[in-house]
Amino acid sequence: MIARRSLRWPGAAIPALALLALSACLAPAHADAPVQAPAAVIPAHEAPGLKTAVFAGGCYWGMEAVFSHLKGVTSVVSGFEGGRAADADYETVSTGTTGHAESIRVTYDPARIRYDQLLQVFFGVASDPTQLNRQEPDEGPQYRNALVPIGPEQARVARAYLAQLKALKLWKRPIVTRIEPWRGFYPGPAEHQDFAFRNPRHPYILRWDVARVEALQRTFPQWWKPDFTRN
Repeated sequence: MIARRSLRWPGAAIPALALLALSACLAPAHADAPVQAPAAVIPAHEAPGLKTAVFAGGCYWGMEAVFSHLKGVTSVVSGFEGGRAADADYETVSTGTTGHAESIRVTYDPARIRYDQLLQVFFGVASDPTQLNRQEPDEGPQYRNALVPIGPEQARVARAYLAQLKALKLWKRPIVTRIEPWRGFYPGPAEHQDFAFRNPRHPYILRWDVARVEALQRTFPQWWKPDFTRN
């Protein structure tokens, strides 16, 4: 089997051996189907003006692809949360020893889509909240599933919605999503930004992320937009 990280070559040709491995080695990692995550019992009450949210849910390529197709989202940046600025580079984070998680920073207009509605998308189609320290073929703590509230209102809503979902037991396995303290966000390499838009035929995107975007359109049509929000 090809090593996990060797399956992602941004901006480079894909070795033939890896192409063969895609179908032979990358069976879903116990992934559940997309879920119609319910509306939050406790909605967010956000002041007017653009807001920022951070989510960690596996490879940031797919997370970025999903959130970039949401109405009301004005920017999605792929990067890292949870560790020190000095270690926040792609290769070092990929060792799984820095405390970072691959994540996205979403800028949104709460007049069009609120934080609790972003949570619906995160849990419903953007990630599988039952996978511990992994997401699909990617393994390690840098692929953990986490909410990173910025400010007391996001923290209040995140705690309430996570408790709501755990009580409903919509997934076959327990939710392992963590709520982590805000410790800063560090953008990833330029070649990783807008990755799905710039590399729609990349094997990783085709295998794992196209289905997520399709699930967004199907599951949450009220927030779907066909255009990709580019940075």
